Amino acid sequence: MAGDGVSVVKMALVELKGVSKCLRPPRILTEEEFGALLNQLVHPYRCMVLLAGCTGLRVSEVMGLRWSGINFESLVIEIREGYARSQVTKLKSECSRDELPLDPDVATILLEWKRLCPATEGDWVFPSPRTAKPYDSGSLRKKVLHAAALRAKIQGRIGWHTFRHSYRAWLDETGAPLGVQQKLMRHANISTTMNVYGGAFMESKRKANTSVVQRVWVQDHTK
Repeated sequence: MAGDGVSVVKMALVELKGVSKCLRPPRILTEEEFGALLNQLVHPYRCMVLLAGCTGLRVSEVMGLRWSGINFESLVIEIREGYARSQVTKLKSECSRDELPLDPDVATILLEWKRLCPATEGDWVFPSPRTAKPYDSGSLRKKVLHAAALRAKIQGRIGWHTFRHSYRAWLDETGAPLGVQQKLMRHANISTTMNVYGGAFMESKRKANTSVVQRVWVQDHTK
């Protein structure tokens, strides 16, 4: 009996812990906050944050970008792999491996960084000048993001995943079909309701993506 009681208590604790985590709301940036944050950053960090906020990429995917995966003529980014803990990593799921639309305004900033970016053997988009390998995202979060957020007077601590949560919220505000949102977020499972809306072709994804970019981009250019 005592053993059974202990088991029940442990299960309850696990369940309560899971519930508390699920109930914690993600930090969502307003368009004004995102623009204010960009104003506090210089390349390559400004370019990293712009990409994360305007594509919804996970930070490992941002760090894993190679120039060969970005087609500036067709305005498409191919998501192939990630980079974390000093090594190339697999993507979260098969659905994560996809092509995403690259908005022309974001492409312009990316090209601006490309002219400054040192060439590396790995063809990395964001190589650290110290290692010639992608930056450590954890260090950047502490040393760059948090400091920039403080200067921008943004309340609450933000992290790299804040931009993915924010991008999803901004997509909702544009009224983008749920099926298009699923494709842009590259979720393997989002819900039966979302799946009913079907897939999205590149032009549909581009339209929804550009709507988000135009909303946040104006914040960076009206100051």
